[in-house]
Amino acid sequence: MSATIVPYAESHFDGVNSLWLESFPGDPVWNRAEAAIPAKLAVQRELFLVALDGNKIVGSIMAGYDGHRGWLYALAVSNDCRRRGIGSALVHEAETRLKALGCGKINLQIRASNSAVAAFYKRLGYGTEDRISMGKRIVAS
Repeated sequence: MSATIVPYAESHFDGVNSLWLESFPGDPVWNRAEAAIPAKLAVQRELFLVALDGNKIVGSIMAGYDGHRGWLYALAVSNDCRRRGIGSALVHEAETRLKALGCGKINLQIRASNSAVAAFYKRLGYGTEDRISMGKRIVAS
């Protein structure tokens, strides 16, 4: 891996926005950078990481910890930089930071149809759990 992992800074916005548009086409408006990034920066900003190849954003991950469970969100790696260990490095760094906070278990959600991402996480030691994922939007988008 030739990328360096650093905490997100405001100067990274355009690069992360471009990365997310490439990685998450068709995502709903509440998941887009202009909504998600300010919300993340208000809470545990140290758990928002980017991977840099020189000055170019080539990856990102958000994590969160509620005192009981940790969560991984928005792992993205630029299409032309995949299979170089950047995604794995981002996950490992997020895990390290969560563990330092006292986190004992990490959860994540992926779309059921995304078998490539499921296989990626399985290679990193994550397993499928017998759960039903439910959600409710309480803020208008």
